[in-house]
Amino acid sequence: MRSRFPHFAVLLLAGIAFALTPALRAHSEGTSDTMILVAKRQLRDQIYGSTILIVKPLGEDRHVGFIINKPTQMTLGKLFPNHGPSQKIADPVYLGGPFNAQVIFALVQRPDSPGGRSVRIAPDLYLAIDSNVVDRIIESEPQHARFFAGMVLWKPGELSEELKRGLWYSLDARSELVLKKADGLWEELVGRSEQKANTI
Repeated sequence: MRSRFPHFAVLLLAGIAFALTPALRAHSEGTSDTMILVAKRQLRDQIYGSTILIVKPLGEDRHVGFIINKPTQMTLGKLFPNHGPSQKIADPVYLGGPFNAQVIFALVQRPDSPGGRSVRIAPDLYLAIDSNVVDRIIESEPQHARFFAGMVLWKPGELSEELKRGLWYSLDARSELVLKKADGLWEELVGRSEQKANTI
């Protein structure tokens, strides 16, 4: 099913994987630095307003993340009409972020790597980058995965500055949040974070 990506997207994905994987792998064993970001109410942005992200450092104060609560109108079946296993998945594809939004990534909850250049994001959560690994996840364990179009990338110091400006609540990363239904999740987490902040 590699042909599902336009040729330029395959080349772009290869470039991203080449650039990101060494940095991610360098930080893949220590997953305690992965975090969940919850947008504060004052963050009024067309893309990032009312969002929840799972975020991992890349080193040199750079970060990569995925918005986990923005389902799109697209499904894998609509994107890949000639791929039988994709037709069986009713869940929507989520907007992971604005960078490279034409490429599909998978976050899969499992105790070990699904293979390829997959990167450990949390103790039981892996990011699948390679298209053949994403295909295998679609075919064999979609119930343990969420599929994303695109990602979020922060330049050196960019996220640190956003945190200093008070745009995000930061929570410990829990993989079950990534697979939780998006409806009402931001309201739940922002309310809980506000309550906690008010009691400190």
